[in-house]
Amino acid sequence: MKKLLNTLYITTENAYLSLDGENIVILQNKEALGRFPLHQLESVVSFSRLGASPALMGKCAEMNISLCFHSPQGRFLSRIVGREYGNVILRKSQYRMSDNLSQSHLIAKSFLIGKIYNSRCVIERAIRDYPLRLDIEKLQKVSSFLKNSIHAISSSSNLEQLRGIEGEAASLYFSVFNDLILQQKNDFIFLGRNRRPPKDNVNALLSFVYSLLSNQTAWALTSVGLDSYVGFLHRDRPGRASLALDLMEELRSILADRFVLSLINTKMIQGKDFIQKEDGAVFMTEDARKTILSAWQSKKQDSLSHPFLEEKVEWGMIPYTQALLLSRYIRGDLDAYPPFMWK
Repeated sequence: MKKLLNTLYITTENAYLSLDGENIVILQNKEALGRFPLHQLESVVSFSRLGASPALMGKCAEMNISLCFHSPQGRFLSRIVGREYGNVILRKSQYRMSDNLSQSHLIAKSFLIGKIYNSRCVIERAIRDYPLRLDIEKLQKVSSFLKNSIHAISSSSNLEQLRGIEGEAASLYFSVFNDLILQQKNDFIFLGRNRRPPKDNVNALLSFVYSLLSNQTAWALTSVGLDSYVGFLHRDRPGRASLALDLMEELRSILADRFVLSLINTKMIQGKDFIQKEDGAVFMTEDARKTILSAWQSKKQDSLSHPFLEEKVEWGMIPYTQALLLSRYIRGDLDAYPPFMWK
């Protein structure tokens, strides 16, 4: 099992990343805010507007340290990596399978079965934990629909049919997401998914955390030798990490959505942590991003038993274990790709 090393997050909006020997130096107004040895880092994620020096980017590529840039609001911008892991045979197999719509449909079914199964688990867990605070009948109806959607996906015949089933299931799932917000209901109201930019506090949180998960998933795929830009459910589009989006589908609800609900319901994040612009766009403060990133890193260290591997792993390792299983399936070592199905 590959050990997770450290990820360095830069949240200061006007920070500049530079290289000094074997260290990354964080500068603000030409003064050093921090200095970190590169050999201790696995990846660097920056939310600054000012970027990084060419020397640092080259050094990170040389040392296989992922350098990922986001806007201060959390929107993914770009990612720099060094030499790719894996071998050409695995990637050629991936490309052939992606070009084959029948094989793409088969893999995409697994991603979406995992997604809807886990979405249903989030709802069922809420029903079990808060029976007196929720509209149980309403949630059970949605849960039942999601269960039927899993059967519909299993019997689907093509990608377009899959997307239709998934779209309807996602709409029903998000229709009760607001019910799962148990605290701070005046500040956190969810009426539906919106983004680019998000128009409310909940969507601002979701978009930010989804970007963290996307970055982690893309790195996991790269680390096992797969091309994160060539997907099966999400088709090729310039600049889009389609396979990372594919793999994210089964992990969104349990890794990102539950995390966002926890931030709100434990009051770790509050209404004062958001700023609404004149055009209606909602952004988080820098302090809020720091709080979220600290909680995200802590959450990644929690452990659970992997349902397929039957081994105890950290939550932060789940994208990697799934990427590894996907690579084994594409290589022909597994008869089918086993999606992560939370228990």
